[in-house]
Amino acid sequence: MDDNPLLDLSGLPRFGEIRPEHVQPAVERLLAENRAALADLLAAPEPPSFTRLVLTLERLGHRLARVWSPVSHLNGVASSPALREAYNHCLPLLSEYTTELGQNQALCSAMQHIERTDTTLDASQRMLVAQALRDFRLAGVDLPPERQQRFAQLMQELSMLQATFEQNVLDATDSWRHHATRTEEVAGLPESTLRRAAQAAQARGQDGWLFGLDAPTYVAVMTHADHRPLREHFYRGWVTRASDQRSDESALDNSRVIERILACRHEAAGLLGFDNYAELSLARKMAGSTAEVLEFLEALATRCRPQAARELAELEALAGGPLAAWDVGYWAEKLREQRFALSDEQLRPWFPVPRVLAGMFGIAERLYRLRVRRIDGVACWHPSVEYFAVEDGDGSSIGGFFVDLYARAGKRTGAWMDECVVRAALGEDVSHPVAYLVCNFTPPEDGQPSLLGHQDVVTLFHEFGHTLHHLLTRVDYPSLAGINGVPWDAVELPSQFFENYAWLDETLPLISGHHETGAPLPADLLGRLRASRAFHAGLQTLRQLEFALFDFRLHAGYEPAVGSRVDAVLAEVRNDMAVVSAPEWNRFAHSFSHIFGGGYAAGYYSYKWAEVLAADAFAAFEEAGAFHDETARRFRESILAVGGSRDAMEAFVAFRGRRPDASALLRQSGIAA
Repeated sequence: MDDNPLLDLSGLPRFGEIRPEHVQPAVERLLAENRAALADLLAAPEPPSFTRLVLTLERLGHRLARVWSPVSHLNGVASSPALREAYNHCLPLLSEYTTELGQNQALCSAMQHIERTDTTLDASQRMLVAQALRDFRLAGVDLPPERQQRFAQLMQELSMLQATFEQNVLDATDSWRHHATRTEEVAGLPESTLRRAAQAAQARGQDGWLFGLDAPTYVAVMTHADHRPLREHFYRGWVTRASDQRSDESALDNSRVIERILACRHEAAGLLGFDNYAELSLARKMAGSTAEVLEFLEALATRCRPQAARELAELEALAGGPLAAWDVGYWAEKLREQRFALSDEQLRPWFPVPRVLAGMFGIAERLYRLRVRRIDGVACWHPSVEYFAVEDGDGSSIGGFFVDLYARAGKRTGAWMDECVVRAALGEDVSHPVAYLVCNFTPPEDGQPSLLGHQDVVTLFHEFGHTLHHLLTRVDYPSLAGINGVPWDAVELPSQFFENYAWLDETLPLISGHHETGAPLPADLLGRLRASRAFHAGLQTLRQLEFALFDFRLHAGYEPAVGSRVDAVLAEVRNDMAVVSAPEWNRFAHSFSHIFGGGYAAGYYSYKWAEVLAADAFAAFEEAGAFHDETARRFRESILAVGGSRDAMEAFVAFRGRRPDASALLRQSGIAA
């Protein structure tokens, strides 16, 4: 047992040695040790104190998170049947422990005693105690025993259901294939996409091209394929993943999983005294009520829907007739080329991954007086993964991050940042923060670097913004460090803020250079790219609002006697919001992992909510200068450094000097007029 690599917390995870058979023994051992430590803590005769009680709880949680993090991460980026089995076995064990901890009345009473009697606590310590007491309440600590037991059962079931949802989406994505043999069918597709598809066909002894449903291929087809039936085929494949529309994969249908997830969430919320799960979700967010969220989303939709309708009309005029959902991306790219003499494929040669990474790190170094350097020899889970260390301006270590950029089988789609190690300074237990930065770009091939479209660049900047939030925290307590303890509708502020640096005249030359010659992005191309920023902002914003309203109405309006009404709710939202019609067989919800597999349930609105904060925060830099030292210092200290140790609105006001104003976002999106 002592040689189990998961139990070695002395440094970075030993990814080269972690095997599925290590998972269950490590988790079971640590849970047993944590339970024993908690029993000793509660049996002690002396009255509870912050140092003895709260710091002990922080240490126990920190150790468990460090053991589980590489397991959860590997399940998302290097899935295998054996690892999935081990992961799924441990989910109910972890859920049981978490609920047991949250429902421990003795611990809650001890925490309440500290809150009442300890007058020496500083602001972050008071916040730590306050959030712990809130979480006790939201775990059902005040419920009678039979309701506590039911709540625990629901939490265990939800942990398994959400994992099943994600795994069904991954399997349905990985299993989809399309074999093309006619050149007219693949006309318009980028050379890089065709090369990869030809190699995949050759590997199976087939002629022509064999396509998968990975994100880079799907986007390439929807944006560039001249053959309309091919676009429709890929669109159908994408929007019917893990649904009842895949008759050959009924075992992966998420229909019943969705129904059960929503029922469990609603019942759990009711046990805690909430009318619906949306109200429970808001207990940890900035927004004060379901009415406030709906008003925010609907008001924003009212502002942008007319513009979205005009944008769609432009596309239909160009195409010469009505457009289906699988036509919009294609004709939008045609219009972009026409209007700005600019295409995504035209830009790709200027954004090779090594150049983009180096420039992006340079921007962060200049903004926050950091140093980012690659470290060789670090154990990783795939040969393409790299590790970078981050130092402060005085040379002191801040932390580090893994970078995993490329799509592959066994890796879930999308882009995200997650925690490998959270910052901690708990007596002798000191940890520097470490992050995972994950994307799904087209892999490099034939000795050439991966070439990014500019939207890929924006995605990378977004995730690095999260990474900086995680790394630059100065909070000593893991429960409040980095993104922890930050309301979910404020956690996207640093990521969306940093996206701005992928668009500026001052920064675009830093992140671009021709992959063959190193020549800078020509000034006219740079200008056209900058001018295209607000292109189709109406359609893009409306699409995000459609997702957000669907999520929120689904959770706020759930009625057990009726069931989820997923298709009906989505149809209602689209009828109210959308300008692009979706076909009857669209099953978008069945792969909506953000809300059914991730942490955005009744919280997808957070992207737009935080986008208001981010645009307004960046307006301070527009006023003072993109790299203005004092403004950057205040942003780092007021927003990035404080994590969840300060009320999110107070932190924003401390930086901006006032409450947020949506006008900056509307102006940035070209919607203000």
